[in-house]
Amino acid sequence: MKRYVLGLLWLTSSWATAQTSPVSLTLPFFDDFSTSNTAPDTKNWVPGSGVYVNNTLGISHPSVNIASFDGLRADGFPYTFTSQFTNGYTDTLTSQPITLAGLAPADSVYLSFYWQRARFGELPDLGDSLKLEFLNRSGGWESVWFQVGGQPDANAQRAFVAVRDSRFMHGAFQFRFRSYGRQSGAFDTWNLDYLYMNRDRTVFDRFIRDIAARLPLTPFLKRYAAMPLKQYLANPAAETADTISTDITNLNNTFNFTTFRFSTQELTTGQLVQDLPVTASTLIAAGSNQRKLVRPAPLSASFSGPRAVLKHTFDFLTTDNQNPSIPTIDLRRNDTISSQTVLDDYFAYDDGSAEYALQIGQRERVAVRFVVNKADLLTGVRACLMPFKADQTGQAFTVSVYGTNRGRPGQLVFTQSFPIQYPATRNGFVTFTFNRAVAVTDTFFVGYQQISADDIAVIRLGFDRNSPFGREIFYNAGSGNWEQNLASAALAQPGAFLLRPVIGGPTVNTLVTGVEQTEPLPNLQVYPNPTTGIVGWDNAGLNLLEVLDTSGRLVQRVLPEPGQQTADLSALAGGLYLLRLTDDRRTTVQRLIIAR
Repeated sequence: MKRYVLGLLWLTSSWATAQTSPVSLTLPFFDDFSTSNTAPDTKNWVPGSGVYVNNTLGISHPSVNIASFDGLRADGFPYTFTSQFTNGYTDTLTSQPITLAGLAPADSVYLSFYWQRARFGELPDLGDSLKLEFLNRSGGWESVWFQVGGQPDANAQRAFVAVRDSRFMHGAFQFRFRSYGRQSGAFDTWNLDYLYMNRDRTVFDRFIRDIAARLPLTPFLKRYAAMPLKQYLANPAAETADTISTDITNLNNTFNFTTFRFSTQELTTGQLVQDLPVTASTLIAAGSNQRKLVRPAPLSASFSGPRAVLKHTFDFLTTDNQNPSIPTIDLRRNDTISSQTVLDDYFAYDDGSAEYALQIGQRERVAVRFVVNKADLLTGVRACLMPFKADQTGQAFTVSVYGTNRGRPGQLVFTQSFPIQYPATRNGFVTFTFNRAVAVTDTFFVGYQQISADDIAVIRLGFDRNSPFGREIFYNAGSGNWEQNLASAALAQPGAFLLRPVIGGPTVNTLVTGVEQTEPLPNLQVYPNPTTGIVGWDNAGLNLLEVLDTSGRLVQRVLPEPGQQTADLSALAGGLYLLRLTDDRRTTVQRLIIAR
């Protein structure tokens, strides 16, 4: 039985049409996106494209960074919010003009590139497509290469397209890639990489003397992708990972030798935390990948800044710039790869990129486990809520904090509703501040739940599919049992939510949690849920029922008479409430929806 639906989210593009430039580029044309940051380099590409440059959506790509296409504009919102099933052209990536004047078909001009369907994005359907078009001398676009969706690609594939017809041999030649698919979200993802266009090529011109960095660095922290600085400094050695690693790939058909150096710099002060000398030279076989790893040094416990930002860098020392395979192109451009670790005021399991948006049903709940090294205050959360299918701005959802019950979510100790806000940028976060601080002493859980029962207006929270911390997620289908996100469980979904507890704040109006429950409370709940107003319970010992709105204000109190096991709440308006239920032993809190 399918427990939840995954929808993809992403940031992509506005449609770039053919434009002219005062000066055309000359051959060779090359771009592997390794020097770009989220958007393609305007030296090579017409400005305004929403195609998203990243290093997380693909796999087996030839060098660091790819360009991804999907159904989102450059600002991260869908092309349309008016119809969830609308299909049409989505992202377009258009080259700057390239002069081919004076060339002839005999000059054997070819454009090569790597492409891939989906991988960590949403798989295009058979009716979806990615196509390549050339601009002829009459100003018209002609389709010269075409792929449709369907089966996912385990590896990036390489294509060679000839530029041979004389109608393309003019001084303002351009090419462009266009995706076609669903326009109401990050559907139908295509990835593109390592474009190379030159004369005197053939379809057998497949090897380039290039050793390239590729995979994102593994986390610097052992248990998180980011954490509060004061929590890290409580035990830096224990919180620092044993190794940091990445890999390189040899794109040539002969072996080569490489060395590398590794460094970590704290960016707010400029302090050099670690600087490993050049490693011994190692051989990398033709056409192979090779893993590289180091043991990172912890940040000193005496660090005194309010926050720390650690930049970790692998710099591979190659000879790619000597006798280059592509004249005028310095292929050392893709020999460096880095990442950042933020130690500030929040915990995170995500790397800041949302490959998915995960949705759950109205009765279902998700909670994520966190552990503090010393007692602190939880004052809110930062979340990346993703626009998808319909605009949900202003729709209410709840954020909840739970204690721990033998390593799983325990008693509900705090909940508050918030209106949905979308971030201003792709992969951005919105801070939702609690109306009171929650004291946390050890293990706690932060979760969310939608209020609306509308299947279209479903909350979709950004999901980082590359995160190694998926075991910290727990899922409740509404039965009361929490299921851990393990490979063997029904909820097997690698990755992490873009949901970040904020630590630190005022020291007043606190609600204490973090108390270990020895066993769950039996039968201390009311039903049905949702209800039209009348609720009942089985626990004859229930002696107090308090109804609170989502801001924590008491709106009704019931003191059951002996033998009374029902209550009438029909005077309350429809919506979400919290019930504080007390018997002779304990108190617990339950959500209740009154349906009208």
